[in-house]
Amino acid sequence: MTDFVNSFGIILFATLVYATPLLYAALGSCFSEVSGVINIGIEGMMTAGAFTGTVVAYFTGSPWFGFLCGGLAGMLFGALHAFATVKLGADQTIAGTAINMLGPGVVIMIARVLFNSTDTIPLSADQRIPEFFSNAFDTTTVFGRFMDNVFSTYASTYLVFVAVLVVWFVFYKTRFGLRLRACGEHPQACETLGINVIAMRFWCVCISGFLSGLGGACVTMTISTQFRPISIVGQGFIAIAAVIFGKFRPQGALLGCLLFGFCSGLKVVLGGSTGVNMHLISMIPFVVTVIVLVLFVGRSHVPSANGKPYIKSK
Repeated sequence: MTDFVNSFGIILFATLVYATPLLYAALGSCFSEVSGVINIGIEGMMTAGAFTGTVVAYFTGSPWFGFLCGGLAGMLFGALHAFATVKLGADQTIAGTAINMLGPGVVIMIARVLFNSTDTIPLSADQRIPEFFSNAFDTTTVFGRFMDNVFSTYASTYLVFVAVLVVWFVFYKTRFGLRLRACGEHPQACETLGINVIAMRFWCVCISGFLSGLGGACVTMTISTQFRPISIVGQGFIAIAAVIFGKFRPQGALLGCLLFGFCSGLKVVLGGSTGVNMHLISMIPFVVTVIVLVLFVGRSHVPSANGKPYIKSK
């Protein structure tokens, strides 16, 4: 019984930790997709945020400043994507693919200059995002160990759940959210009402990049403690799958990210307790991603104008 409770607590802890970066990126994807711009460049933006957050935290010693700079780095690449797709009318899928190649290429080049390696130097404990409720529970009891496993997690995890509530409120309870959703459904009608569709979409893609950058920074400032070229491989696309699973709603994206985080939690527990090949266990989140896309893509309500370049009437 004790082993079961401990294992369950570890799975819940891993679920929250691995779901956090996905949820930041998924919330960012919601902003872009709902406004009418396909953003498959999430992965490149996360990579930029992961590298920038780690480097800034290493040189300044401030994890929160590094976390913020990671978001700003993602926002920079989001602005590039927005300029190409919203301002110039470029194909959104091709532009996103270009961001996914440009992001890792740029940061690996900078890493070579700064560290003479594609990896960064690992962050020390005080340079990483701090944990909440660390050592707050009595770990000599079964219940105390369970509570310590579940709630002694990183501050960024608690922050992302607040972000879900904020994004939900912005989407459905504010004028900005109403205009954002309208731009993804009927941009021509928005123009007749005096809404600047170009500006709205541009800023939504920038917000998407900022949140994706925060998600990337979470990976290297909590889970892996240093940037490597493989730090973000696949996570941007998993976040997009979570948005599709959640029908392009922030609350739905939350459920999708918890599902994928749970798969990663199973990977952590099963990897150390079974004789199954570790490479097969590592495939669990990606296999579930494919299954989710097959089952839910057709059922999701995609914004009517999503992926369609908007040309302002003269």
